[in-house]
This record gives sequence, C-alpha cells and structure tokens, in this order.
Amino acid sequence: MGACANQVDRIEGGLVLTPEGFLPQPVFVSGERIGKAEDSGPMGGAVLDAAGGYVVPGFIDLHFHGCAGADFSDGDPEGLHRIAAHEARCGVTVICPASMTLPEDVLARAFSVAAAFVPGEAEAELVGINMEGPYISPGKVGAQNPGYVRPADLAEFDRLQVAAKGLVKLVDVAPEVPGNLEFVEAVSRRVRVSVAHTCAGYDCAREAFERGAHHMTHLYNAMPGLHHREPGPIAAGAENPAVMAELIADGVHVHPAMVRLAFELFGPDRVVLVSDSLRASGLGDGSYELGGQEFTVRGNRATLADGTLAGSVSNLADCVRTAVLAMGVPLEDAVRAATANPARALGIDDIRGSIEPGKMADLLVLDDDLRVRAVVLRGRRLV
Repeated sequence: MGACANQVDRIEGGLVLTPEGFLPQPVFVSGERIGKAEDSGPMGGAVLDAAGGYVVPGFIDLHFHGCAGADFSDGDPEGLHRIAAHEARCGVTVICPASMTLPEDVLARAFSVAAAFVPGEAEAELVGINMEGPYISPGKVGAQNPGYVRPADLAEFDRLQVAAKGLVKLVDVAPEVPGNLEFVEAVSRRVRVSVAHTCAGYDCAREAFERGAHHMTHLYNAMPGLHHREPGPIAAGAENPAVMAELIADGVHVHPAMVRLAFELFGPDRVVLVSDSLRASGLGDGSYELGGQEFTVRGNRATLADGTLAGSVSNLADCVRTAVLAMGVPLEDAVRAATANPARALGIDDIRGSIEPGKMADLLVLDDDLRVRAVVLRGRRLV
C-alpha cells in the first residue's frame, strides 16, 4: 500500500486556520494527534516548513463514488485501498464514500467490504458510508440507474446497516415518494437523512426536515430550483437551521453565482463541499462505468449518453481551490466547508475537522495558489 515518510513533530512558518481565522503560529504534533508545545519533540526534530503557505485540517469528503479507476460500489477490497491511497495523496484524509442505486445484494457486498476495511499508513481513514440510492425519485434519477430505484424499505435498510456493521452515516431519501416520510422519521435518530434526487415541493421538503432530515445532497442538482412562486426544497432547507447542504464546486455542476448564493442562504457553517467524484477522477478522457451505466469523460465533464451530468472528475482539494479562486468564496469559509462542517455532519468533530490539541494530526499545507504542498496523515508526512 506504500509507506509514509517521517513522523512530523511540528509545522512552522505558515498561516494556521484557527477559530479566529488564519494566524501565524506553529502546530505541534504528538504521535497521531495534534499536541501542545510541551508535547513536541526535541529541537531539531522533524519540522515541516510551511513558509508562505496555509496550514489547514485534512479535507473530509462525505460524498464521492470513486477515483483512480475504482468505484466504492464495486465491492472490491483492493479497489477501496486504491481509492483511499489516491484520496490521501490529494489531501483528502477522511472519506465517506457514496453508494449507487443498485440491488440489495450488490450494496451489501460493497458495505461489507467497507466494514472490513483497515487503511494502510498511506491511506485515508474510512469513517462511514453515504447511501445515496436507491430511495430516490424516478423523476430525478440523475446518473443513478432507474431500474433499481425503489421506495424506502426499513427492513432492507436495517439489513444493509448490519452488513456495514453500523457504518452507514447518511441515507438519501426523496420525501415525496409514498412511505418515504415515515422512513425519514423512523431512521433519523440513528443516521443522518438527506433530501436527495427529489421532485418535492416546499411543503413536502419542509415536512421532511421537521421529521428529522437534516441534510441536502448536492444542492441544486437533481432537485427543483428556486422559484418565487414555487420555492421548492432549497428554500425549505435554507429556512431550517438544522439543515446542512452539500455543494459540488467543481466549476461544472453549479454556476459560481449560485455557489456564492448557497453560502449566503445557508451560512458558511451549514455548507459542505463535496467532490461527487467518479472512478475516472485522476485518469483521463474516455468511457467508464457507473452503477451499470456507461459515462464519457471529456475534459472536466462526465456525462451519460443523453448528456446528463454523471458526477465529477475533480477531487475535494480542487473543489476548495475552485470555490475560492474561481467563485469568490472566502478561503476560510471554503476550508471549513471541507473540514469542520463535514466533520459535524458525520458526528466526528470531537476528533477531526479542526486544528486543536487532541485531535487527529491530519494536516495540509497549501501553497499561495491553494495547491496541496504537503499532506500530514495521522502525524506522518505523506506528500
């Protein structure tokens, strides 16, 4: 699986993201955790020079399907290791891969592989599964396979959660489908429920949020848009302070003005940047497979045969960079949307998502052009 480089004792010379913003201060590392000054090794130990750069937490992608030629739904252990290694090299130190709309046995196999996954020392940590299908609307399938779309089934979900050994952290639901609102209410105390791939209007979405759905999958995509007489699910989500919204800032899925609007509507603490990347991420142009359907990559666009966007060929680090440099999102807001916010959504903010003593030493150094210059993974320098 590859080997990490030396243990890092401290990072010096960079601007560090703190609760007060970016400040010039060192970051101390103690083993796998962020430490205090007194925890640092002797002077002259392993020092990472971040001069001229920004020190931020490792990125957390809670919605992506694959990369480097592998897809989470393949249910292939070696492919999952390849995904985790590629993501770590890109600066994504924590992953929560998303499944596709597929038969139960195929999902169960992928979930059981995830449950058995143990990362190598150069691989991102897998902390959950995002169950994007199959409980979605036949009218908003996007790149999901319509042949496997079905109403929410609590018994099926419970079986899949057993196969995953409790790793399912998010489940996507179209609330307008008969029976799905009852499912939302039944599972929302156990997992995070996301309104997704939906034709729901404002009232239906609002009811779903009131019944416990506190998340929206790739905002704007595969849902009705904002309209002054039919505000739809976006307005309902923005009004509810418990709801967080995913956003694909790859420069393809959402116009820059709508990205900025999302940060205004929801506030910077309720936006979660995601990549929604496919197995083609990290590769080149060509034809690939997604959930039993072929898609084609040309440049930075991945589409089905009918032109439907099929996900992205980006990664979360590139999405953060694009959000800031091409879309005008403040750097601090974009970084928190890829670190602290997804950590809260996944319930892991006690140990990840910010640079504080005691938390995991997953750290990045970004250069002045916001490219990943160095990756520290669980206290060891990887890149």
